[in-house]
Amino acid sequence: MSRRAGTVAGLALGFIASLVVPTARAESPALAKIKKTGAITLGYRESSIPFSYLDQNQKPVGFSIDLCAPVVERIRSELKLDKLEVKLQPVNSSNRIPLIQNGTIDIECGGTSSSLARLKQVSFTVATFVSSPRWLTKRSLGIADMKGLDGKTIAVTQGSNAAGFAQAFKAKGATFEIVQARDHAESLLMVQTGRAAAFLEDDILLAGLKARAPNKDDLVFLPETFDSVPYGLMLPRGDSEFKALADGVLKEMMASGAFMTLYDKWFQSPIAPYGDNLNFPPSEALKERIAKPSDKVDS
Repeated sequence: MSRRAGTVAGLALGFIASLVVPTARAESPALAKIKKTGAITLGYRESSIPFSYLDQNQKPVGFSIDLCAPVVERIRSELKLDKLEVKLQPVNSSNRIPLIQNGTIDIECGGTSSSLARLKQVSFTVATFVSSPRWLTKRSLGIADMKGLDGKTIAVTQGSNAAGFAQAFKAKGATFEIVQARDHAESLLMVQTGRAAAFLEDDILLAGLKARAPNKDDLVFLPETFDSVPYGLMLPRGDSEFKALADGVLKEMMASGAFMTLYDKWFQSPIAPYGDNLNFPPSEALKERIAKPSDKVDS
């Protein structure tokens, strides 16, 4: 090869490399949008106590809201923004995933469990809670266990994992009828007003709803418990850089003790708006996730 040909070939390879190398690490779509707009939109729930709900001033508060705050600050710092506007968007069980997918919200700071099915649509941070679905009913109905629900109507919240669990129970022989409510508050109301004999949902969400119910002493759990499910902050799918940033903040909080300080605040202390204490200590499954942060979901 001539000297000139070698030079041309070298230039050509250099040009090709200049095209290929930048694509090896694509910029985070979420971070690029946030940097361009100078704003981030957080999704919140209105009645998912103690993760994300409205207080007596109709302001979003909760455990997940407090976890999202340092993530937002890390994003502002990483993007070198003097100011980052935080917009708040209410979401519910039915629209929270679509709103993440279409970019309306950047992070859902709610009480959403991860699953293999959901991971095909969105992403989750390392687990921030581990829950187990249970039944909540009225003591006055005298229902002793799940078998006592046969022939009755039960409530689930539309778009929740509990809706799938309820269908699975029917497939295995349960004979209850299923009604789907718009949100957790409506599901509980159906039990309180006698339109449903029980409400199936994650134990901690039921504990939060029970704590603020006017007839809470009449609300009881049935003895059955089911497989544990991890919760996390919900993020756009496929944005590994954005997820790594959020995971990094949460891991630091777990290692420093800041995570457990927030847990004690929301799960083992009086909380707004009524000063109720959920008295919900961390489970062994959650303790394990704090010691070894993971986003693993069991099949």
